[in-house]
Amino acid sequence: MTTYGDLPPYLLGFPGPLRDRLVAAVLSGAKTATTGLLPAYEAEGEPLPSQGRRSALLDSADRPVAVLEVTEVRVVRLAEVDLRHALDEGEGYASVAEWRSSHERFWHSAPLREALGDPEFKVDDDTLVVTERFRIVERLG
Repeated sequence: MTTYGDLPPYLLGFPGPLRDRLVAAVLSGAKTATTGLLPAYEAEGEPLPSQGRRSALLDSADRPVAVLEVTEVRVVRLAEVDLRHALDEGEGYASVAEWRSSHERFWHSAPLREALGDPEFKVDDDTLVVTERFRIVERLG
């Protein structure tokens, strides 16, 4: 059995209702993809995920609930995110426009802007994003 101490954390959103909803979508099998901002990785000095990397998916209480394995990583312009990726995020999006609107609300939120150190941060078509696909390797707890 894998333990959290052996693996880096896999965090979706900020703790609270959003993370709870995203973790539930992963555990149900509906969510097999996610998208992050390249500028966020750079601001945090965090390396990009890589194919084959395993991480512990944490819930809002920082409890590990599953081991995830990254199956694909791409860095693309925001305008290049396609419908397949939007659907695979498992959050009920019916279109890329709906996916983008939801993500822009999050990316333009005060907590994310604070994490980026840029209170005026805004995305546009050319903003680079990190699209990731993953699978559950093991459920924990």
